[in-house]
Amino acid sequence: MEPALTVVPAGTELWRCHASAYAATAFNTSRAHPHFDGARFDGTVDDPYPFLYAAPEPTTALAEVLLRSVRFSGPAGTRQVPWALAASRTLSRVRVTEDLTLVRLVSEEDLAAVFQSSWLLEGDEGRYPSTRFWAREIRRQERRAQGLVWQSRRNRPHHAVVLFGDRCGAEPLKAEPGQGCSLGTFEGAIEANRLLAPLRAVVVPPGARL
Repeated sequence: MEPALTVVPAGTELWRCHASAYAATAFNTSRAHPHFDGARFDGTVDDPYPFLYAAPEPTTALAEVLLRSVRFSGPAGTRQVPWALAASRTLSRVRVTEDLTLVRLVSEEDLAAVFQSSWLLEGDEGRYPSTRFWAREIRRQERRAQGLVWQSRRNRPHHAVVLFGDRCGAEPLKAEPGQGCSLGTFEGAIEANRLLAPLRAVVVPPGARL
């Protein structure tokens, strides 16, 4: 492989849609089974790295988490995000504290550099065991990689990133106080809906009528 590398400079703003029970800067230390469960580029029992998903824009961070398998429906043709899915999450802004080197998987040339095509980014959950295997191989062959960046499936042409906790410093991210909102509040749902409106998606709080 000859992966295309890009550097995210210290000070860069990122956004996360994360479980409210955890800090905005917390890496996920769970280990996906090689063949079952887990997301696209999670660490596995075969390569147990902590991981953290984020995006440069808040809308992308929301879309990557909330719009999975949510279809357009109803008279208005909107995607209605269940309250139960959103209420346990928080949208937070963080800043990168050190330069981070990521493998680019954005263009066809980027994908070809790691012997792959768009299936690596387009495949649904059934392909995730294969995409996790390929992330492991990219990590094995490119020791400088501290994460991956690719084009979001749910908010093109914007990007999504995953960071590898075992290759970043002790505190690669710093939370921005007061720059987040709990989606479990009406105020948070209103802000999420403002951001998701261009994607024709809406979080539906209890008792709301669309």
